[in-house]
Amino acid sequence: MFRSNGFQWILGGLAVSMLAGGLQAKTITISCGAVGAEKQLCEEGTRAWSEKSGHEVKVVSTPNSATERLSLYQQLFAARSGDVDVFQIDVVWPGMLASHLVDLTEYTDGAESAHFEALVKNNTVDGSLVAMPWFTDAGVLYYRKDLLEKYDMEVPETWQQLTDTATTVMAEEREAGNDRFWGYVWQGRAYEGLTCNALEWVASFNGGTIVDANGDVTINNEQAAEALSLASTWIDGISPRSVLNYTEEEARGVFQSGNALFMRNWPYAWSLAQNEDSPVRNKVGVSALPRGGDDGRHAGTLGGWQLAVSKYSDNVDEAADLVRFLTSYEEQKRRAIEGSYNPTIPDLYRDEEVLSAVPFFGELFETFKNGVPRPSSATGDQYNRVSNAFFNAAHEVLAGKAEPEQALSELDAQLKRLGRRGW
Repeated sequence: MFRSNGFQWILGGLAVSMLAGGLQAKTITISCGAVGAEKQLCEEGTRAWSEKSGHEVKVVSTPNSATERLSLYQQLFAARSGDVDVFQIDVVWPGMLASHLVDLTEYTDGAESAHFEALVKNNTVDGSLVAMPWFTDAGVLYYRKDLLEKYDMEVPETWQQLTDTATTVMAEEREAGNDRFWGYVWQGRAYEGLTCNALEWVASFNGGTIVDANGDVTINNEQAAEALSLASTWIDGISPRSVLNYTEEEARGVFQSGNALFMRNWPYAWSLAQNEDSPVRNKVGVSALPRGGDDGRHAGTLGGWQLAVSKYSDNVDEAADLVRFLTSYEEQKRRAIEGSYNPTIPDLYRDEEVLSAVPFFGELFETFKNGVPRPSSATGDQYNRVSNAFFNAAHEVLAGKAEPEQALSELDAQLKRLGRRGW
């Protein structure tokens, strides 16, 4: 009661102060994701800014599928709608959406210099800082450390070892009575998440990144075919067929309920697995994703989200101030501790309170720092079509509708047509 009365008093004081100064409280609308604890953390952060600024914030949630979210944004921008002031945008979208976004440079007072340089560079288009980094990501491997210990097995170093270990443990757990137990769950729906998963397989086999930094299409190679071939054996083997319709949350649901040995996901899943009511609390470990083979490499796709201000907003000053607040050191620290969202400020990876809450942030710092980028820089406005073509080709292979070599050959031709006049 005291807090509520105190809050009302503060707001009342702010309102009087703003009116006395001839200012008017604004309502800022922000789009936030709802994967895991995203929406809750966003609401908490915006509430803190409201208390500080006296302005109101309306949080609107968007589709969990990045592909569907981008389509929604593009419709709003095409209509030059000012309904949303602040957009949460994927790390691969700044180039694509830059013409609709405000240059934030004049609003940040240089705050971007505290963030990962690569992300700031990624968000700078033709000299304009069109978004501020909010949280970064890289795909990681979750595993049940209690079950690996029970069956005297190691955390897999290669995808083949993961396949073999998952096969063995799954058979044992089913023999013991859990016929719903699976070896490995991941994101197999035909959407941006499958691009991230499949790129990790291909890159870990040294098969490149679909299109290289020079804009050359590189996907049609033996290593990529080998990667997709191995992944296709997981369906109805160590992974349920329904994984072909899984996004992040479906995979987390199976793993967190105790019905899978391994899961590929983003770091946000850690804090949720440690909830007091989680069946796998204190039973989970996190490592880098496996290598393609002895000469392969660990490859986690670079992900993450940025905050940007719409050029069609009527409240650019207030929206930019909200973005600066939400991307600050203090707010990113809160999100890291409460939700295991990776900060974009390197100093937070040395913060003892952060490392106590999320120990693997320190152990996997290099994984997060050196994530495998999707070819958005090389393909620019065409990236979305490149990604769609790639995840559809991968999905065809996983569903058993195409052989890897055939799918990659057709994908190669399709991408070369897309980029024949330059990206």
